[in-house]
Amino acid sequence: MATLEIECPVCAEVLELTDEDRAELMVGDVIVCDSCHSEMEVTRNGEGEDFDLELLGEMTTCPNCGEEFEVTEDMLAAAPVQVLDGVEVSVVSCPHCKGLVALELMDNPDVI
Repeated sequence: MATLEIECPVCAEVLELTDEDRAELMVGDVIVCDSCHSEMEVTRNGEGEDFDLELLGEMTTCPNCGEEFEVTEDMLAAAPVQVLDGVEVSVVSCPHCKGLVALELMDNPDVI
């Protein structure tokens, strides 16, 4: 049985999909990384290595309430960008406690 190894774009954890796993996946299905809990949508699932995922969002933990939440591209697009201690950050609101959370911006446009 062949296994397809995919590297998580957020934490670089290797996700392994067997032929049986892939047979059950349809375009639009979501795979969650066991390590960082980032969600990736299946955008292509063909034969052999013809398989693609698109990052849906990245999980983060609120420093105010300790709850985990997903940071989406829409959330970042609406967030003001500020410079704190010489570092550019986006300030988002925690959906649980409504506290403000500063997220450091990364240079890689494929990773939130």
